[in-house]
Amino acid sequence: MIRSLLTLLAAVCALGASQAFAQCSTDRVDIRGDWGQARFSVDVADDPAERSQGLMNVPSMPLSTGMLFVYDRPQRATFWMRNTLIPLDMIFLGPNGQVTRVHENAQPLDETTIDGGPGVQFVLEINGGLSAQIGIGPGDELRHPAINDDDAAWPCE
Repeated sequence: MIRSLLTLLAAVCALGASQAFAQCSTDRVDIRGDWGQARFSVDVADDPAERSQGLMNVPSMPLSTGMLFVYDRPQRATFWMRNTLIPLDMIFLGPNGQVTRVHENAQPLDETTIDGGPGVQFVLEINGGLSAQIGIGPGDELRHPAINDDDAAWPCE
């Protein structure tokens, strides 16, 4: 686990200034902050049924993957971990793709409500504890084609 994490972090640092981050794709997100840049392969949940299912019953997830929840408009987004088998970090983002809040290490099977707050239009779920290890926090910027380029803090090019 530690070796895989170190490999991922080395890749993040190596890719930080490279052309690998030049284009957007629907099956991945790029996120950047003072710590550098990272890329995650994602499944997109952009309709009510997909958002309701989320990562339920998924027994494991590779470190460089996640799920991006996309809402039609900014709103209060709340989550829980019912039938979710792995710990997750939930990264809440406004309509411009800027991180507003990070909930770290949501516990598997816990039905306690996790409130992302108002104005959330996107939520990125990644493996629990990874956001802190990378350094992802409020103010960081996420890039994905679902974010309107005219409003995006970090538009697709």
